[in-house]
Parts: sequence; C-alpha cells; structure tokens
Amino acid sequence: MARKRKLKLHGFNNLTKTLSFNIYDICYARSKEEVSSYIEYIDEAYNAERLTNILTDVVDIIGANILNIAHQDYDPQGASVTMLISEEPIAAEKLSNTEAPGPLPDSVVMHLDKSHVTVHTYPESHPENGISTFRADIDVSTCGRISPLKALNYLIHSFDSDIVTLDYRVRGFTRDVNGKKHFTDHNINSIQNYLAADTKRRYQMIDVNVYQENLFHTKMLLKDFNLDSYLFGVDADDIPPKEQRLIVEALKREMLEIFYGRNIPKGMKLM
Repeated sequence: MARKRKLKLHGFNNLTKTLSFNIYDICYARSKEEVSSYIEYIDEAYNAERLTNILTDVVDIIGANILNIAHQDYDPQGASVTMLISEEPIAAEKLSNTEAPGPLPDSVVMHLDKSHVTVHTYPESHPENGISTFRADIDVSTCGRISPLKALNYLIHSFDSDIVTLDYRVRGFTRDVNGKKHFTDHNINSIQNYLAADTKRRYQMIDVNVYQENLFHTKMLLKDFNLDSYLFGVDADDIPPKEQRLIVEALKREMLEIFYGRNIPKGMKLM
C-alpha cells in the first residue's frame, strides 16, 4: 500500500475543532428533604475542585500545557471551570487523528494549541414530580492539528451518565504550501468511531451528521434500567409496586424527552 503523504501547510494550522459534551444524570427523590439532599450531594460530588481535577487529567492525557485556570462554585448550586491551554510540542509529533477511541489517563495521545477546556454544571429539580436532573456541559476546543475527540473516552468514563449528547464541528480553514484551502485535515464519518467498545455496548445511539458542513452529532441513551440506580434515599423494595410503576414511567419519560428533545404526552406508551 502506498504511504499517504502528509499535508504540508503554509504557516500555522488555523482549523478550530470543538467537541461539546453534555451529560445528564436522572434521579427520583420522593420528598422535599430527599430532593434537597440529592442536590446537595450532586453539587458536592461535582464541585469546582473535582471538576478542575477532571479537566486537569484531560489536559495531561492530551499532552497540553495549562496557562490559566478560573473556577467557581455557585450559590445555591452549580460550578464552572475554564482552562486556557497551549500545545505540548514534543507530544504533538506523536499524535494521530485516526477514528479510534482515545485512552484513559495513563497515556498521552494528543495536544491542544492556544485554546481552552470548559465545564459548567446545572443541578435542578421539579417541585412536584420528584424528578431531579443533573446536567454538565463540557467544551474541548483546539486550534491546530489535533481533534479533541481523543479525549472523549476519558470524559465518558469520568461521569455516571444516563444520557449523553455529543457535538463535534470543524471551523475555519488552513492553507497548504500551494495556497489551496483545506476545511478539515482528518477523515471522520461518525463520533461513534471514537467511542470505546464498553460504551457502545451500554448505550443506544443515534447519529445526525452534516458531512458537507463538517458537523457531527451523536445522542446516547443508557440501555439498562434498574430502578434502584435512580432512587435517592430509599430502596425499590420499600416502595409499593403501583408506586414503583409510576416512578419508572416518570423517569423513563424524563430520559426520553431529553434524548429526543421534545415533550412526550402523558398516556403515550413508553419503551
């Protein structure tokens, strides 16, 4: 097989590649006290310090340098972290954009160049139906040769997520030595190709891609449903069967509405 020639650029690679990673964790809490305890728990579990540690691990994995960190916990709940980062020149020469899952934190596989990583959390609950939904939004943006998709495997394993939405987009252009514009510098047909096998087994997935615009979108919904995993402060065995069925219906409706991005009328049969 003929060896593929490397793209020779005129100056710096000006392509901007951004991965937007949104996770949702769903919970049922029966009383106001349980709701308050859940929000307090999730707010502590994903406080600014822990989120900073997660993003620091991401930066280590991708071989980048942290230039600046801003982090903040909010009252009554929520947290944000923003990191400005720059590339690691030594690691950058060993990196690949091939469609394959990225590693966990024990390997360095890519770099970011003069860009940023951000995370924002949104714990919320409904005062009547007992459903609480925690959301975290993470953006990994690069300006250079490497795609941030290689950080995806680590990020998914860092959060316990019922629903994940992923957006990847390439913006701008770079020029080769002959002056020709290049609007992307790597082949991609699905974000799913960057996901590890265990993740693919656990989630139902749907793709919505616009190839000609370099836009890629994947939605993920956890396949297995165990009621005990969604209850806070109580076990399923302590709840009467009829109430269990109502709770399961409410939880599944919440998850499907988030997954499909629309409200589902009550009475409609759920999966």
